[in-house]
Amino acid sequence: MNAALLIIFAFLALSLFFGILAQKGKDMNMEQWTVGGRGFGTVFIFLLVAGEIYTTFTFLGGSGWAYSKGAPSYYVLSYIALAYVLSYWLLPPIWRYAKEHRLVSQSDFFVAKYQSPYLGILVSIVGVLAIIPYLVLQFKGLGIIVSEASYGSISPTAAVWIGVVSVTIYVMISGIHGSAWTAVIKDIMIFFIVVFLGLYLPFHYYGGIQPMFEAVNAAKPDFLTFPDEGLSVSWYISTVLLTVLGFYMWPHTFGSVYSAKNENVFRKNTIVLPLYTLMLLFVFFVGFTAILQVPGLKGAEGDLSLLRLSIATFDPWMVGLIGAAGLLTALVPGSMLLMTASTLLAKNVIKVFTPAATDKQVAINAKALVPVISLISLYFTISGGDTLVTLLLMGYSLVTQLFPALFFSLLPRPIVNKYGAFAGITVGVLTVAYVTVTKATIGTLFPALPPFLKDLNVGIVAMLVNIVVMVAVSMATRNRMQAPQVNQTKHAV
Repeated sequence: MNAALLIIFAFLALSLFFGILAQKGKDMNMEQWTVGGRGFGTVFIFLLVAGEIYTTFTFLGGSGWAYSKGAPSYYVLSYIALAYVLSYWLLPPIWRYAKEHRLVSQSDFFVAKYQSPYLGILVSIVGVLAIIPYLVLQFKGLGIIVSEASYGSISPTAAVWIGVVSVTIYVMISGIHGSAWTAVIKDIMIFFIVVFLGLYLPFHYYGGIQPMFEAVNAAKPDFLTFPDEGLSVSWYISTVLLTVLGFYMWPHTFGSVYSAKNENVFRKNTIVLPLYTLMLLFVFFVGFTAILQVPGLKGAEGDLSLLRLSIATFDPWMVGLIGAAGLLTALVPGSMLLMTASTLLAKNVIKVFTPAATDKQVAINAKALVPVISLISLYFTISGGDTLVTLLLMGYSLVTQLFPALFFSLLPRPIVNKYGAFAGITVGVLTVAYVTVTKATIGTLFPALPPFLKDLNVGIVAMLVNIVVMVAVSMATRNRMQAPQVNQTKHAV
């Protein structure tokens, strides 16, 4: 076993140790397991939010897209910063309402607002469907990291199995407490590793960041500008809008909001988190450096660029530290995703059909579902071949379909009822499912449209259809029911 693998497995063991230690002395009931007893302050909420966002995508996908796509990769930098700004107004009313009604999952919010357990089932299913490709992203990245850092001695499949078993044990024992404590190690490591790589590699190979861009531009003159078609400016704008609105619609991110001890936690984090996003620039610098140093990576292989360049540049012990940082970027968000998906199914699907189930039974069901969801995600990880960015955008297209119903529920006067919310979300998700399965685009569906419309992200188009159907159905059924009283509370944006 080489030095790189020893370091990676040492950090894996350390993460498991902290994960198990985190639950010591706590009654791990449903509220403690999922939202940490609503007692996390500014630092832990910062680390949880950053831990969920700075994932294997940040580590491998960001550099991979810079390597493969060039300028369009900068959409990531834009949407994360803008989403944090949106959180200043969006998250406090969600937190207040959740605390007042003792909510523990994203679906609970929709159930309470629209007084419809069946809407909660739909929201849970959408959330889990979106979580699966996001989990695949984490496991796929984990396999790449361990396999590459082992210099090929461990296959990606074996590496994924090791990671899946580890994170499953970790989640079942400690829930969100383990994720929060491991996020401390992860964020410290990824900050220093990414900044170091983003500065050292361009200077090592080109003499600086500007000479690096000049060299890339000379070799690929159009690579650093948006193309006229495909990943064009209209694609960029629509994708940024889609991902900004969907950012807090991920069930695990939405659920982590509940764990704050007060609403000012979010306002404080809004000041710092956009600055933290600048770390992504250094990830892009690594990808741009790799273009001329490790040429020839095609398609999904672009995600290997950071590790291939690191292996060609550094000794095994340094590769091990880089791999360990990457490992933690999979473990922390992966644990949150597994915990959230199992909670949604246990509390907002199974319990609806077994209303006599106690909170203890719901907690047992949630923990039992963790290995099931892990194995399903493992199957798609091993059989799938999409790039990390493609997997992320697929999930975003699904979860963003929840945003219109959330937004309307926060208004002081109800516009949308449970029928409209159910119909809108359903139509939006079916639209996303159709284009995903058929691999259709706006251009293939409507070839006569001008190029700037053809390149729109299909998730945004699905959301527009969603809103039209939601409002139309609500208007058509408004005489069938009284608007839910809970919608008329003071908890508005």
